[in-house]
Amino acid sequence: MNITKMEKYADEARKQEAELIIFPELSLTGYTLKDKVYELAETIPGPSTEKIARIAKENNLYIIFGAPELSEKAQAILYNTAVLVGPEGYIGKYRKMHLPNHSVFEEKRYFRPGYKTGVYKTRLGRIGLIICYDIFFPEITRLIRLEGADFTVCISASPSTRRSFFEILTAARAIENTMFLAYVNLVGIEEGLQFWGGSRLIAPNGNVIAKAPYYEESLTLGEIDYNEIRASEISAQMLKDLRPEIFLKLKEKSVEF
Repeated sequence: MNITKMEKYADEARKQEAELIIFPELSLTGYTLKDKVYELAETIPGPSTEKIARIAKENNLYIIFGAPELSEKAQAILYNTAVLVGPEGYIGKYRKMHLPNHSVFEEKRYFRPGYKTGVYKTRLGRIGLIICYDIFFPEITRLIRLEGADFTVCISASPSTRRSFFEILTAARAIENTMFLAYVNLVGIEEGLQFWGGSRLIAPNGNVIAKAPYYEESLTLGEIDYNEIRASEISAQMLKDLRPEIFLKLKEKSVEF
């Protein structure tokens, strides 16, 4: 478990007056676990969630992290989950909806997909959660925005071969939904896979507010002003111009596909 390292970064974030710290996908345990995931998965909330919630309370900040979640109903059912805790304790979780099972990925072998969005009201605003491959599907970020999210957080474990995709898609999701988006990616090498880092905070107009270095672990700070959302909504009125009837067609055609 990486709780000690997370505590170190939380302490540093507090010293720099941060209010929210975000860790990557499956940051609690590491991404390339293979069958070891069955040993490390825990219920959420559970022991590790409680420890990290205590760290959040001690540092008076919010923490988002990724973890393999063990179902309370069956030992064989696991989820790839994003967890939000804060000074008040455990707040909520989101189970990854889109599980890649191609190229170097085999998430469907271990995880069951989630079926519910995760949007949570905090003193920092309404935060929506997604995980990695979810960013390729605009429907989920649009739904999160319509459910009231001001700020979407995408935690990720993207290898270097996918870097250009994520750099384009994260900006697109922020622009088309006129919302802030934080993308936080794993960095380092696990089982021969190199993860590129490059975490970033993106404004509703697509501008990159802050960006972490490539291939280097760091604590990168950024600040957001929710007033920018209103300005973006006026200048680019995608939400006003939505055509809900197309959503129904999308459902019909995807079933036929």
